[in-house]
Amino acid sequence: MPSEKKKKILFQSDSALAKTGFGRNSKAILSYLYKTGKYDIVHYCGGVNYSNPDLARTPWKSVGCLPDDQKQIERLNRDPNLARMAAYGSELIDKVVKDEKPDVYIAVQDIWGVDFAVNKPWFDKINSIIWTTLDSLPILPSAIEKASKIKHYWIWSDFATQVLNEMGHKHVRTVHGAIDDTNFIRLSDEKRANLRKEMNIPADAFITGFVFRNQLRKSVPNLLEGYQMWKKKNNIKNSYLLLHTHFKEGWNIHKLADEYGVDKREILTTYICKKCANYEVKAHIGEEQECRSCGDKKGLITTGVSCGVTEEQLNEVYNLMDVYCHPFTSGGQEIPIQEAKLTELITLVTNYSCGEEMCMPEAASLTLDWSEYREHGTEFRKASTKPYSIAKQLGKVYNMKPKERKKLGKKAREWTVKNFSVTSVGKFIEEYLDSLPDHSYNFEEVKKQLKNPDAQIPNIEDDSKWILTMYHEILKMKQVNEEDDGYKYWMSAIAKGMSRQEIENYFRDVAKNDNKKITKDVSFEDQLDKDDKGKRLLYVMPESIGDVFMSTSLFRSIKELYPEFNLYVATKPENFDILQGNKEVHKVIPWMSEMENQLWLEGHGKHKGYFEIAFLPFVNTQRILTYLHNGKDKIAYSDLAYAPN
Repeated sequence: MPSEKKKKILFQSDSALAKTGFGRNSKAILSYLYKTGKYDIVHYCGGVNYSNPDLARTPWKSVGCLPDDQKQIERLNRDPNLARMAAYGSELIDKVVKDEKPDVYIAVQDIWGVDFAVNKPWFDKINSIIWTTLDSLPILPSAIEKASKIKHYWIWSDFATQVLNEMGHKHVRTVHGAIDDTNFIRLSDEKRANLRKEMNIPADAFITGFVFRNQLRKSVPNLLEGYQMWKKKNNIKNSYLLLHTHFKEGWNIHKLADEYGVDKREILTTYICKKCANYEVKAHIGEEQECRSCGDKKGLITTGVSCGVTEEQLNEVYNLMDVYCHPFTSGGQEIPIQEAKLTELITLVTNYSCGEEMCMPEAASLTLDWSEYREHGTEFRKASTKPYSIAKQLGKVYNMKPKERKKLGKKAREWTVKNFSVTSVGKFIEEYLDSLPDHSYNFEEVKKQLKNPDAQIPNIEDDSKWILTMYHEILKMKQVNEEDDGYKYWMSAIAKGMSRQEIENYFRDVAKNDNKKITKDVSFEDQLDKDDKGKRLLYVMPESIGDVFMSTSLFRSIKELYPEFNLYVATKPENFDILQGNKEVHKVIPWMSEMENQLWLEGHGKHKGYFEIAFLPFVNTQRILTYLHNGKDKIAYSDLAYAPN
């Protein structure tokens, strides 16, 4: 008997090789699904080229979101908005969907990195899941607007799910990002002591840890101030802050330490060797330090997204700590909190956003109080963690008896395994995928929306409205607003003196190049229905709006003369709307210069052609004026070879 066909999963997110939260979730979930042997997996990876050779390292098929053509990349990079959306996957998504023909599409990213897929013609025809992070209140308008269009809508943290449910979107549910709990455990006291000895850290020192990407939403100033308050109040002499982060981005940590009176020698960090991949934990003394393992003079850099530790190494870093403190303004899940809990550390967590879940009684955290502030521009509510609360909770853990610490640590691990482990989350997803119905979508219909390089842009005095109109009408990017990087870039360019004509030329060039790419990806024959071969007529009228509109008066007579044929109309994309809903027209296809050759359309010699009859009235109306006759002719032309005037 033939084996049962596997369900194909198209999983769009950061590469499983990336050391990001999304990347690590990809690795955990796809490894789980792959091991079941039940699915054919294709991973559509953000931020890398389609044929990136590194992607061959995964056991499932992986392809990148960005084009291989460097010229195309350079064109995209001229507009930050286009470049950003392409990195998330907007540029090649239709091609990948058509090529792979998935049964299930799962998009895992911040909402602005996946919402472009929601309006695709295939999105609601196959089983499409949006699995996104929302980190602040009020909820992003796009996340609310798209909610009714997303049948399978998952959020990483419960606080946002509850808000959407209260708005009436009862189908939205919480599905946490997955963590491989086998990699994060509390090591024996002997191993923990040996790790400290290896890193030249005093065995009796009290170490407060924070694992984070050095972003502004991670509250480093608050932590430094709270740590110093705790030390002063309790006269603490033997303590360290272990900041596992990259020192060359984000906060200037040493400058802040000077401001708050923290001894820089007490600030430890994790170094990773670019050459041998061994790591060291020691005081930060700059980048490109000598590696004690391989001797490379400039091998050591502070760990980051592009070059970081393995999960086994990160587990050892957690095991150097006595307590874990995670102050932040907002977050989608904040995976290091769960990792710290899995190593049975007591965690101090800001009680806002995803932190609300972490501060539930069963999670065994110590709550950090905060004050609200508003983020400029977005008006999001953000949390400023109170330093005195950090100092208070550090003191509580410092004075806690070992038995009580151990009890809370074990409780925290049990809760995390139940709610965030790859086994728990993976099992839910497996059962969910298996419950989804089959689909009968014809993937040959998948094609990108053509841009409109010839769109008429009115004379708009307001620069902001003018730029948005260019995005909406020429590039057909209706979702672009004042918050997009591309919009901000062009507003800045105008402020610096760039002419409107130069900007408009760029938009039109992008549209033309995109259209060339689209029509190249989809062959001309693919645009024609296969079951009507030998029964096709073509009417060609590339422009203008008036001629295309007047042409519609002829379509009924064409169909009466040729009732057994399907009528195709070729015109420029900006005229498509005129022909939408016309019951006489079988399909509208984009105009191509090859359509000036009637033999190419109808066939000649070995070339069989694509249409039985192709009418080219535009030749006489737009190429060679043959119908004027000084207005003295009396013949009523009806052979469709002349203008519909």
